[in-house]
Amino acid sequence: MHCFAFTELGGATKADWDAFYKATDELPKKIKGVSHVWYGKLASPLNQNSGKRTFGVCMEMDNAAARKAYADDPYHKTWTETYDKVHVEGTTTYDILGQ
Repeated sequence: MHCFAFTELGGATKADWDAFYKATDELPKKIKGVSHVWYGKLASPLNQNSGKRTFGVCMEMDNAAARKAYADDPYHKTWTETYDKVHVEGTTTYDILGQ
């Protein structure tokens, strides 16, 4: 599972967020190996040197190879364009390995 928390961009519009949600919902359909995605406000913000992380995304992936390939998928660029409109640069990223 690939997860990250980020700081929301204060100037993001409802249309920016709607585009982000739609693009994020499409990840399992568009990127092979991404099987499910969760996102939302964090129950407890994470304090980081570069800001307070208030929102998170987790992507369930089939295996480590899918995690490695996901960033090179052409749809990742499309998704990143929507993500860039709702977050302050910098994220707290982590991966959870299956048993």
